[in-house]
Amino acid sequence: MKLFYGITLFSFILLFLVPGSFSFDNFHQPFPIVEPDYGHTKLRLATQGLEAIQRITTPIAAVAVIGPYRSGKSFLLNQLLSLSCNEGFGVGHMRDTKTKGIWVWGTPIELDIDGVTTSVFYLDTEGFESVGKSNVYDDRIFSLATVLSSVLIYNLPEMIREADISRLSFAIELAEEFYGRVKGQDVAFEPAKLLWLIQRDFLQGKSVQEMVNEALRRVPNSDGDKNIDKVNQIRDSLAVMGDNSTAFSLPQPHLQRTKLCDMKDVELDPDYVKKKEQLKEIVASIVRPKIVQGKFLNGKEFVSFLEQILDALNQGEIPSTGSLVEVFNKGILERCLKLYTEQMAKVVLPMQGESLQKAHEEQRDTAMEVFEEQHFGRRHARKSVDQLEEDIEKVYKNIKLANEYQSSTLCEALYTRCEDKMDELQALRLPSMAKFNAGFLQCNHSFERECVGPSKSNYEQRMIKMLGKSKSVFIKEYNQRVFNWLVVFSLVMVVLGRFVIKFFLVEIGAWILFIFLETYTRMFWSAESLYYNPVWHSFLATWESLVYNPILDLDRWAIPICVIAAIFVFYRRCYGRMQRGPRWSLPVYSNQRRSE
Repeated sequence: MKLFYGITLFSFILLFLVPGSFSFDNFHQPFPIVEPDYGHTKLRLATQGLEAIQRITTPIAAVAVIGPYRSGKSFLLNQLLSLSCNEGFGVGHMRDTKTKGIWVWGTPIELDIDGVTTSVFYLDTEGFESVGKSNVYDDRIFSLATVLSSVLIYNLPEMIREADISRLSFAIELAEEFYGRVKGQDVAFEPAKLLWLIQRDFLQGKSVQEMVNEALRRVPNSDGDKNIDKVNQIRDSLAVMGDNSTAFSLPQPHLQRTKLCDMKDVELDPDYVKKKEQLKEIVASIVRPKIVQGKFLNGKEFVSFLEQILDALNQGEIPSTGSLVEVFNKGILERCLKLYTEQMAKVVLPMQGESLQKAHEEQRDTAMEVFEEQHFGRRHARKSVDQLEEDIEKVYKNIKLANEYQSSTLCEALYTRCEDKMDELQALRLPSMAKFNAGFLQCNHSFERECVGPSKSNYEQRMIKMLGKSKSVFIKEYNQRVFNWLVVFSLVMVVLGRFVIKFFLVEIGAWILFIFLETYTRMFWSAESLYYNPVWHSFLATWESLVYNPILDLDRWAIPICVIAAIFVFYRRCYGRMQRGPRWSLPVYSNQRRSE
């Protein structure tokens, strides 16, 4: 017997330890999804209720009931869900409010909406105007319910007051910012449909729609009261939103309100029961799956959406539509900025500033067009647009800095290469004006062609100064170096004419050149006057033709040619004589023998 009880107890414990074993029963109760913080001014998430929503994989719709505290919101929700007070939302009869924050019924109602299986959650909200709370806290509850829900039931007892209309200012701002923003078939964001629910003791007299129309009629304001003007603006906006709102009246279920939870439907007022069923049908007919940017939200996406909204509403001292617009547009801003950055990354740097500016403007316009197609909001979206433009300008500023750096690096490398080239031409063993000019032009052209970007103008000035200085120095030294080489050449030809070639005319000509350069010029011409003499120009023309021409660059090949010539002469002088010696000496040697 003890063993049986032990097994039973162990099995009972396992049922509670195994996750999901009581998933349906566990979620068949209300859970908080948002609760007040310790100061009762801001809101925070509650884990239990979020788990109840996150498990849903089908599209979600939410029906929220808002209104003053002690107005019967929780009882109304229990009636819509066909639940008793013991199993449904908590119903209080004391002066303090029973519901804190926002609660959700853990088991949604499955509806087929336009062929889409939709899980409809019912939300109970903390009543406003209760003792010990600030108006800002009420505004946060009201705002959150407005954004989350697909149907917003505004539960009001007896009549519509000015304060009730004023509280709709946030809902109006949402409608003006988001409602009707359609791109093709995709709805970016559609606020909740407003259902005016007036609970009153008697249904005689004006209809509820007449009551709503009368309450929304402009109030004369001859004194220019700002508060009246503000409420009148809300009235005008609500009148424009006529297609997005519905009015319905509901009689009191019973005169003994404190005993409503103990009564069954048969004990309630028959008119109330009938109207309650009609209200269920109306809610089912107007509820739609929650759509954000053209996409149905499942459980996890709905919770993520809730987290974003809550962060936005808690940011400022007062919840605002602008803060919600910023939160909704945050992801779109990031995508558009990423699009701009990726496209600009394809631009090959460095490039001219005008071309970079043109590419920037094209990609910026593309990003702005994408944002215009996808963004949330209308008036308050201007701030998001400004933010996107500011972020794009920051990225473009960095790109411009990178362009300037790469341009400077490239032009500096080209400048250094040209500078080295000029130094190399300055140090030619055999100076040639034609070769210097060719290198000068090649360096200048390559710099003009390859140096691009914003640094080009600065380096062009440096390039002009450097090339001009190099050319003036080369010209200054050119005549003297050529003169020295001609003197050396004349001496070399003297030696070659006498000892190598052994041709008298070559030696004489070399001596004449040497004497002319060293003696005659010093006696009759100054060095400067020589350089302007036609005879000297003739020498230079001959020198340029020999040293640098399309066929031969003597400065490069002088040493190899001299080595080859020396080897050839040595070969002719030594090996050539040895080969001819026997042929010439043998006959001489033979004649001598014969004479003996």
